[in-house]
Amino acid sequence: MQTIQCSPWSWTGPKQILIKVHACGVCRTDLHILDGELPRPKLPLIPGHEIIGSVAGRGEDASDYEIGQRIGVPWLGYTDGKCRFCRSGRENLCDNAQFTGYTLDGGYAGYAVADERFCFPVPPSYSDAKAAPLMCAGLIGYRSYRLATERPGVERLGIYGFGAAAHILCQVAVYQGKEVYAFTRPGDEEAQQFALRLEATWAGGSDQQPPRALDAVIIFAPVGSLIPAALRATAKGGSIVCGGIHMSDIPSFPYRLLWEERAVRSVANLTRQDGYEFLKIAPRVPVKTEVQTYSLQDANEALSDLRLGKIGGAAVLTMDQ
Repeated sequence: MQTIQCSPWSWTGPKQILIKVHACGVCRTDLHILDGELPRPKLPLIPGHEIIGSVAGRGEDASDYEIGQRIGVPWLGYTDGKCRFCRSGRENLCDNAQFTGYTLDGGYAGYAVADERFCFPVPPSYSDAKAAPLMCAGLIGYRSYRLATERPGVERLGIYGFGAAAHILCQVAVYQGKEVYAFTRPGDEEAQQFALRLEATWAGGSDQQPPRALDAVIIFAPVGSLIPAALRATAKGGSIVCGGIHMSDIPSFPYRLLWEERAVRSVANLTRQDGYEFLKIAPRVPVKTEVQTYSLQDANEALSDLRLGKIGGAAVLTMDQ
């Protein structure tokens, strides 16, 4: 077993591993951090929480992965395992959680350090760039999807904001026999055609009503005004799941939109169990990620393109370009 103890890498725990980064996804959460919409980030900070790389070194007690093995590093980077949330199987709500690319340095770099207990083996059928979006768009998206469809009778699923997470979850939903109704920015016909190519039943603007009432909705777009719109599109007993970490203020709306046992809830982070379940399902579908790659030196361009809605699927930094 190889042990890394020397500079420049400072191990904060014996279960950490040194990772040579091959690819790192560019996520909208990165924009929220850079724009100051998420409070108290680690500063200075290396962003990036959709990391695919290979193990280059191991702490003294790290033994889950072999040197050279390919692994993925997600948003959730550490939990204490002791608080009431961890003890009740809700580690995504841990009082002392740490997050990759936010309170821990991330993957916009040649090397990264992570706690091996919060890393995942990568399905071999995915290239580095194609696997990167699975680590957040896939994992957080899957948790959102699971919560949206846990009630009985969910056959029609609406998705607002057809980007990285939505294009992955659309494939999972279709595989599981759901009808998917995709909502994009008004007039974005390219994104609507993208959704239809992924076998969505219907695609239109977020200012439109779907042809049939929906059983559940996932909102990935960080736009609070979409909640009343989604409630109007949802059938009795339906649920609205907000899959983002940040959203603009929600406007007031009449109680009648919420009545008849409709529910609105948010999603916070992920559990490792979510990760194991999703990474088992993804190759079966199989989920095919659409990626637009950039070199590490072009990270600012990738972030700008994401902000302007120019990315079809997911943006990924590749370190070997």
